[in-house]
Amino acid sequence: MTARLVPYESLNALQRQQVEAIEVHQEQIKFSGDIHGALHTLLSKPGPGVKGFALLVDEIPVAFLLLKRPPVLPAWANEHSATLHALQVDQRSQGKGYGKACLQALPEAARLAFPEIKGLELSVDADNDAAIALYARYGFVDSGEAYKGRIGYERRMGLVF
Repeated sequence: MTARLVPYESLNALQRQQVEAIEVHQEQIKFSGDIHGALHTLLSKPGPGVKGFALLVDEIPVAFLLLKRPPVLPAWANEHSATLHALQVDQRSQGKGYGKACLQALPEAARLAFPEIKGLELSVDADNDAAIALYARYGFVDSGEAYKGRIGYERRMGLVF
């Protein structure tokens, strides 16, 4: 098994269809959204500020995520960072370490996509202890700030390169 994080634009037509079929568990949608919303963000107004990535396992997409930079960088983010959004592992592939594989490959993919960035940032639901612990294992540090997000309080975490 080989897993690699690749830019969405490098996917072939079949792989793009497979990305469209990614589904997360219903209870995860409030945190990550669904693949249709993520692809809409990526494809509705193409530009240099949003890049999509798929995790391919044996050339089949099993996960997807977005990175954002100005002019679509969230207000809470540092202008020298890219922000992580819509990390989704297909529910049929969860529990196999693919979320971890995404986070492990993310810094290099982000630097290739946006060479000017100094780090990565993300926002996570303050009550999502499992996600906070996962991000921390891959070097993300909690800023100590909580703010009101769309579904409750969120924590900001960052990874400096």
